[in-house]
Amino acid sequence: MLGRLDDKIELNRNMNRTLEAMARALFKSWFVDFDPVRAKADGRDTGLSAHIAAFFPDSFEDSGIGEIPLGWSIGKFGDVAENPRRGVSPGEIPPQTPYIALEHMPRKSIALSEWGTADNVESGKFSFRANEILFGKLRPYFHKVGVAPVDGVCSTDILVVTPRSPEWFGFVLGHASSSAFVEHTNAGSTGTKMPRTNWNDLARYPVVLPPTPIAKAFAAMTRTAVFRIVASTHENRTLAALRDALLLKLISGEIRINTAKLLNCEVN
Repeated sequence: MLGRLDDKIELNRNMNRTLEAMARALFKSWFVDFDPVRAKADGRDTGLSAHIAAFFPDSFEDSGIGEIPLGWSIGKFGDVAENPRRGVSPGEIPPQTPYIALEHMPRKSIALSEWGTADNVESGKFSFRANEILFGKLRPYFHKVGVAPVDGVCSTDILVVTPRSPEWFGFVLGHASSSAFVEHTNAGSTGTKMPRTNWNDLARYPVVLPPTPIAKAFAAMTRTAVFRIVASTHENRTLAALRDALLLKLISGEIRINTAKLLNCEVN
């Protein structure tokens, strides 16, 4: 039974990695390499549904940063994203509130599977809501960027980032979690031993802005992937808690091996 629980946890982790890789690849194809536009310009199939393909132009135009798709514009990250600063003091935070610090955030993965509770919080924090983006501003080269799986509070060394409107969610997440974006923030960070970036550095990152229908289509795809990642995260925490509880009962003798085998049969 314990082995089956571990197998399911690892299966969920692998699925999350696959979903994230697919979302990253699609973001790069649409908004960095402009593959659908190039395909239409060359008379090739875009590989997209006719409805979505129709949103993309079939040519490019010159801009201050080189060729961009016709009808798109040059802007900044801050044009489509914002940093809600919801400061809270320790006395305002219920003890069991989920708490995310930098040590809870993995590198180069938007799946945040670990968090603590605010029972020992002694200083001011920022509140965040589920599905908002958390960006580690301390030592940004660690590339700690993820999607919040719960409502909670976070360290002030983490920036909360949200799209200015829902249709830009995927576009904002794609840029914020990209290596190019992290390198930009790292280059502008201040401090020798403990370099930090800030919202102004993030906001001025240059981006090529697509028409809203394209951003909306990508947001829908991204939200589907993120929903599955978050659901798997919660399932894994439940499975891990069950595994650990069973292991303790086996070690203590509260559950005998024969009983565990019976439970295993019932699970199967």
